[in-house]
Amino acid sequence: MDPVQKIWKVIAASSAGTMIEWYDFYIFGSLATILATEFYPAGNPTANFLKTLATFAVGFAVRPLGALVFGRIGDMIGRKFAFLVTLLIMGGSTAAIGVLPTYASIGLAAPIILVLLRLLQGLALGGEYGGAAVYVAEHSPDDKRGYYTSFIQTTATLGLFISLVVILVVRRAVGEEAFKIWGWRIPFLLSIVLVAMSYYIRVRLRESPLFTRLKDARKTSVAPIQESFGSWPKWKIFLLVLFGATAGQAVVWYTGQFYALFFLQTVLKVPLGTAYIIVAIALLLGAPLFVFFGSLSDRIGRKQIMMAGNLLAALSYYPIYHAMRMFSEPVNAPMLVALVFIQVVFVTMVYGPIAAFLVEAFPAKIRYTSLSLPYHFGNGWFGGFLPLISTAIVSRTGNIYAGLAYPILVALMTFAVGSLYLKESHKHRIWDEIDELGPRAA
Repeated sequence: MDPVQKIWKVIAASSAGTMIEWYDFYIFGSLATILATEFYPAGNPTANFLKTLATFAVGFAVRPLGALVFGRIGDMIGRKFAFLVTLLIMGGSTAAIGVLPTYASIGLAAPIILVLLRLLQGLALGGEYGGAAVYVAEHSPDDKRGYYTSFIQTTATLGLFISLVVILVVRRAVGEEAFKIWGWRIPFLLSIVLVAMSYYIRVRLRESPLFTRLKDARKTSVAPIQESFGSWPKWKIFLLVLFGATAGQAVVWYTGQFYALFFLQTVLKVPLGTAYIIVAIALLLGAPLFVFFGSLSDRIGRKQIMMAGNLLAALSYYPIYHAMRMFSEPVNAPMLVALVFIQVVFVTMVYGPIAAFLVEAFPAKIRYTSLSLPYHFGNGWFGGFLPLISTAIVSRTGNIYAGLAYPILVALMTFAVGSLYLKESHKHRIWDEIDELGPRAA
């Protein structure tokens, strides 16, 4: 097969599976307002919504554990095997939520089982992203790594976009009342079909050529966790990548997409369907920019694009959210789309180049484990808890803009740490460390 055709086949298969996993993961967040009434006892709506956001956040809390478990598998057995397993776990957990009885049917067992399923989703996602990013990067030429891996970076946003579109279509098809009673289950159950298709595509792929060469030469790690985090210098790299890159990237991602949706729905009281459409259009318009900034990072570097995105987001959030309130009374959909789109631009700046940056930060034999942990600590803890933390701050203070303090402070921290201590990596050649092992596989 022609090398160009081969890399596009790899990208298509990896991106499709990763997008479906994000779709599975984010259906929960997109339906948080409905799930709050289905799986928790009747009472204070705000308290129930916070409980649902806490359940949502549980999936993020365990992502670092998933990163260690599946990162170890990926570095010892193979990238392909690891992300096939994560795909099946995610799909099964998501489909199970679609058939889970509500609180009215089985009482406290409902939220308990929901949390357990959310934990499985988090574990699976903790292994998925690193596998897909590494797999694509290890098929890519050094001078186009940012460009090719940026297609993986679109998958989280496209997964959220597809979840919103599916929800909108199902709501319109079954009607508002039916959707609240039983129609909300359909997006979860659809996961079965999507996962089956993705598994069929992925199972036909070969192992990463770089990992294959390592394995043939018996140079793979026998203790990837120990080799990744077994000394203080290794922990320093982890902390630098976490605080100087992924923490800020995470809060910018979740503010510009999830928190914007929550803010429209729960604070500004924009009708649910309208809020979904506003965010979906902004996501669709912004998606090509992941590839633009990923490709640009191959030419001018990863660091300055990511740092600029963090700084611009931190400086812009307050005026943007004040403007969102102004254009919600009455609802001015085009202006709200534009304001969410600006936030998505910041997302693409911090997220588009980061897969290539993470791959370049760690050696091949422990790459899956090493990059997965700081990525999922950043996105699982700093980002995943953002809706819960920001909503709780707003509830406590009564100030609808107070929740923005959290992402602003984290983004500024990342800008400062990353600007001072991160090294530029776009000229790093990941093949150099194993070129001595012999010719590359065809």
